[in-house]
Amino acid sequence: MTIFVLSLATDQIFHSLGIYPAWGQPMRDTSLLLLALGYRFIYDVFGCWLTARLAPKAPMGHALALGALGTLLSILGAIEMWDFGPNWYPVVLAASALPSAWLGGFIHALTRPA
Repeated sequence: MTIFVLSLATDQIFHSLGIYPAWGQPMRDTSLLLLALGYRFIYDVFGCWLTARLAPKAPMGHALALGALGTLLSILGAIEMWDFGPNWYPVVLAASALPSAWLGGFIHALTRPA
């Protein structure tokens, strides 16, 4: 939920500021798509770190489960929105879900108290 809320709020801010095109219009500018991938990756890592932090046991497993869910949802979104914008974007979004989940779980493992 945290990842979704942060991503949607950031999208809304960028749409409101005119940085992104209006909702419902395809975003074809590569630099804007890379911006979106960048903050989504950061939010994914944070959300998976938070999941690992709150997990009662097996924190990495919880983080990776969230990453698997993110991969599945990204694939479904890619199928639904195929050809709406550049097709590389949803592919990269889906491919980055598990690495960002692992990174969030790894950061938790490094920073959790002994």
